[in-house]
Amino acid sequence: MVNGLARMSDEDEAQDLWIVTLPDHEATERLARIVAEELKPGDLVTLSGGLGAGKTTLARALIRALAGDPELEVPSPTFTLMQVYDGSRSPIVHADFYRLSGGYELVELGWDEMTENAVTLVEWPERADDALREERLDIALDIAPSGGRVATLSATRAFLPRLLRLKAYRGIVERCGWADAVRKPMPGDASVIRSYERLVKPTGETALLMISPPRPVGPPVRRGKPYTTIAKLAETVHAFVAVDRGLRSLGLSAPEIYGEDLETGLLLIEDLGSEPVIDANGPVPERYAEATRVLVHLHGTVLPQVLPAAEGHDHSIPPYDLEALLIEVELLADWYVPHIIGNQLSGSARAEFVNLWSEVLGEIIAAPTTWTLRDFHSPNLIWMPEREGLQRVGIIDFQDAVLGSPAYDVASLLQDARVTVPPELELKLIGLYARERKQFDRNFDVAAFARAYAIMGTQRATKILGIFARLDLRDGKPHYLKHLPRIETYLARNLAHPALAKLKGWYERYLPRLIPVDDTPPSS
Repeated sequence: MVNGLARMSDEDEAQDLWIVTLPDHEATERLARIVAEELKPGDLVTLSGGLGAGKTTLARALIRALAGDPELEVPSPTFTLMQVYDGSRSPIVHADFYRLSGGYELVELGWDEMTENAVTLVEWPERADDALREERLDIALDIAPSGGRVATLSATRAFLPRLLRLKAYRGIVERCGWADAVRKPMPGDASVIRSYERLVKPTGETALLMISPPRPVGPPVRRGKPYTTIAKLAETVHAFVAVDRGLRSLGLSAPEIYGEDLETGLLLIEDLGSEPVIDANGPVPERYAEATRVLVHLHGTVLPQVLPAAEGHDHSIPPYDLEALLIEVELLADWYVPHIIGNQLSGSARAEFVNLWSEVLGEIIAAPTTWTLRDFHSPNLIWMPEREGLQRVGIIDFQDAVLGSPAYDVASLLQDARVTVPPELELKLIGLYARERKQFDRNFDVAAFARAYAIMGTQRATKILGIFARLDLRDGKPHYLKHLPRIETYLARNLAHPALAKLKGWYERYLPRLIPVDDTPPSS
């Protein structure tokens, strides 16, 4: 038994249930705190069981945990039918349906309006089950033969993956010594499937919970394959684990993995802190220089293409091939042009766009490759002054790593989508990268790198314009639009390179807002 909660048996683990023995009141309160940390506005929890099974006791503990008040007075709503409390994140509705004859009686109580944005707890749900939504967590309570109670947690519809993750989470923290930690949500990123929480022990020690369930298979967009497959985006958390261990083996500061449940996509990882590589004035030159040196170290090392993720499971780093690079730049046509510019490209204009990009990217595909982390920029870099050398740069968010041009990550860092990198700092750090690569490899071709940098910077800027437009229109995240002018500036700067002359002409013709045509007559 761990902290008053019985461990799950192997048989229980094989089922879509979580069976927990509650030997005493303290164990009931602990289960309530565990469940409360998972609940969010709009959730429904039904409490089943006969008279004396402990439904009201558990409901009271849940309400106190949700309200953050262990002394809150919580009377039984048997006679009032429904009681509403102020929770720390949303209202809490506690209902008892014992006296109801059917769900139709809830209409007069304004049930739907009352519970829409609340966490709702219902005792005796079977008395009005026809009025309750299908998506829910059910906790069935029964008296254990040996004393105490047994709680059986099950879920329906979309709540089931959450229950399985909660069960897996408890298994991880119990194995790793973090069972007494409190879960605290963290701000989300651009991902629609991945999230993070900070775990805080009573001692103040912290770790991060990475929640990265298997990526759902999207609709086919080309030759029967979904976008994520074509773009080489990680489909499971195995990719993160493999690349993480690869980076750490090189002496770089990727987070240590304390515990994992790869099937559900949960990782308990080291908290590298929250000190960024930027400040109120923008990039901190010293920190950006050290991040640049991290890339020099990475790109100057002979790296494996296959990495172990788990026992019996290897992860092959996929190639950043022409198909992937092209489908990314086409996001400009799919999302940015119609949503931001307000029109559609003709079929011929789009075909010309793809053909020009295919020609430009041909030399990138033919060049030597390295690990391309793809998101090596300020939101994913953490400054750790207590460490030394390259280890001062903490690296996160690399699960989509591919085998691609070394110029991509350099452009990702020095043309940061979320913070303006002054042109003079960008040029200085490109020079730093080139000089130090040359020290390690006398055959390093500086001119070829500068050409690749312009091409990959253009590819990345084109892609991100489409991604940020999509985040606004499809995902309801309009705050990404404020970054568009910065990315447009990077794009125009990159297209000035002679290697991109024909592609620049396309942007001038079809997107003059981005690349205005220079009508200034040549000087005599």
